[in-house]
Amino acid sequence: MRVKVDENLPEEVAELLRQAGHDASTVLAQGLGGHPDPDIAGVCAAEGRALLTLDVDFANVRRYPPSSYQGLIVMRLSRQDKSHVLAVVRRLLALLEREQVEQRLWIVEEERVRVRE
Repeated sequence: MRVKVDENLPEEVAELLRQAGHDASTVLAQGLGGHPDPDIAGVCAAEGRALLTLDVDFANVRRYPPSSYQGLIVMRLSRQDKSHVLAVVRRLLALLEREQVEQRLWIVEEERVRVRE
């Protein structure tokens, strides 16, 4: 899977994805830090990448319809410290191998993942 890791996530998230065989790039490595959400979404769409983010604005299906993207993965976590985020991403990796992300919105919480098409 091709994925873009948002600037609000640790760089180690991209590394975990790469180690699992995914093509992961980051918003910061591309020089897009601080850019508005629509710009980030547009880059992801143009590159054919799913977006992995903590930014709940991307869960707005009217503004970001899942059918227009390679996938939107929004993490809604009770804690956002690095160790907790990385632990959740490690658990998410197995699901990424089994389930379709394309044209879907995934809301990732600690104990569940909700999917909206």
